[in-house]
Amino acid sequence: MRVKILIATLDTEYARLLSDYISEHHNDTIEVSVCSTLESTQEFVSKRRYDVALMDMMLIENADTSAIHLPLLLWPENETHAKIPAVFGKIHKYRRVSTIVATILERYAKVSGNRHGPEIKNANITAVWSPAGGVGKTTVALAYAVSTNPEDKEVFYLNLEAFSSVPGYFSENGKSISSVFEMLDNSNGNVKMLVQGICCRENGIKYLTSPDNYDDMCILSAANIKELVTSCAELADELVIDLSCACDSRTRQVFDIADKVLIVTSSVISAETKLAQFMSQNNVFESIKDKTTIVANKGAKVNEQFSETMISLPYIQSNDATEIYRILSENSFRS
Repeated sequence: MRVKILIATLDTEYARLLSDYISEHHNDTIEVSVCSTLESTQEFVSKRRYDVALMDMMLIENADTSAIHLPLLLWPENETHAKIPAVFGKIHKYRRVSTIVATILERYAKVSGNRHGPEIKNANITAVWSPAGGVGKTTVALAYAVSTNPEDKEVFYLNLEAFSSVPGYFSENGKSISSVFEMLDNSNGNVKMLVQGICCRENGIKYLTSPDNYDDMCILSAANIKELVTSCAELADELVIDLSCACDSRTRQVFDIADKVLIVTSSVISAETKLAQFMSQNNVFESIKDKTTIVANKGAKVNEQFSETMISLPYIQSNDATEIYRILSENSFRS
């Protein structure tokens, strides 16, 4: 079920700009209606329930908004002396349209609870992990994500590293994932809708930007991680999760719900040693062995006795991280 949004403004050009953007970028999330007079606004709200209404001052003061779950005032920032009715929130009108839409969905996610039931796409969930740092795990995760994209699937990359790699690969023109963490920690709101509202898209991949600070990631429990992963999985056909190197309860939670696990290693001795220890000494490996593929990155050699499936990736020298994962995605993961 999509969020029903009413745009009620005398500024018809602005209404067209907003509705065109929503139709192009959020058609699967939002159903939008537009009106430009008090009479048409009153008619719209009397005949249909809206989840959110975005309205001019004159319209919001004179129309019946009692049936609208979240009425928001379209607020021209230069009108600093006008009195805002206390019952209404406000949206600054002259901001980037993408920011306005993300803010609307973020606010609605906080007040809607679970009004909108799940529309599960049954995404294939792939966890990408390594017991050692510096093996190119994030590059592998993104290469794998891109490799699943030729069939026009919805691909979501979720970075759950303690220190996010997202800024090194994406422009991060969006709201921080910290707002999602806060909602998870407070157990209040619609996480799926918030993720849907603030996720970005770049190079054919959906993603969430990095946390505001390191501690934001640390507050999450294994149950929080499960809810986050489940919410993201409902918004894509393929979900690729980039995990930290720790093998803690949160990592094991992702292992448990993943359809596939890619364990990355390289030719560095410490990486080979840690991988061997994990496989031979950690009972977690036995529980995920049947769905695990070892990814020998940067030309690494791996003893095949540990896994029936293995992928060997070449060592590509480039200062452009995006170029590396795109090259690796071309043939490396195709069966």
